[in-house]
Amino acid sequence: MGRLSGKVAIITGAAGGQGEAEARLFVAQGAKVVITDIQSHVEQVAAELGDDAFFLQQDVGDSQAWAKVVAETLRRFGRIDALVNNAAIFDPKPLIDTSAAEMEQHFRVNQLGVFLGMKAVIEPMKAAGGGSIVNISSVSGLRNIPGQFAYAASKWAVRGMTGNAAAELARFGIRVNSVYPGLIDTPMLAGNSPETNARFARSVPLGRMAEPGEVAEVVAFLVSDAASYVNGAEIAVDGGVRL
Repeated sequence: MGRLSGKVAIITGAAGGQGEAEARLFVAQGAKVVITDIQSHVEQVAAELGDDAFFLQQDVGDSQAWAKVVAETLRRFGRIDALVNNAAIFDPKPLIDTSAAEMEQHFRVNQLGVFLGMKAVIEPMKAAGGGSIVNISSVSGLRNIPGQFAYAASKWAVRGMTGNAAAELARFGIRVNSVYPGLIDTPMLAGNSPETNARFARSVPLGRMAEPGEVAEVVAFLVSDAASYVNGAEIAVDGGVRL
């Protein structure tokens, strides 16, 4: 039996990269997963995972979309044990070049989406006797990295929300933790220039980018019963980088 056997998880932003790696690992470790994304091609990922996964197209910044995801998860699998708030956008620009609309879009997906997701699963997790929420932030939510103003602001917000939620929801047996990926080899890095990515890679003490699966392993641990006393943790998966 896998370490996630019997658990039901919702994973957002699973069209590729970290979200897809998490979905595949969760199923391999015995979980049933609902994978969501605003992009519909992630449906192919669910099809490859078989009966233990299904896909719902979702705008994470829409509360009604969250209600649909929760209702369909309960209808199909009967419970919700875990939520991984992975969906995000990344459009790096310095403060001086960031418009109000760009700021609002980052907060709608990266902050509001996390807030709505946490709110949506509280009652189902209480009914299940507890659960685990993992919010994916970024090293940009731990350190000041110039040129990523809106993205960094939204990821710092995720950090703050996670800490408060961890303190508030612990009485229900709901653990809330955050993960801070560094330089991960995903399509999201296309938002950086090649020169920027090369500079970042040179700053990593381990000397390389991470694979999405390396982040997924940490997320799976936080969802598993092995992390039953881990709450409010901030785990950097960044190779020791100090940008």
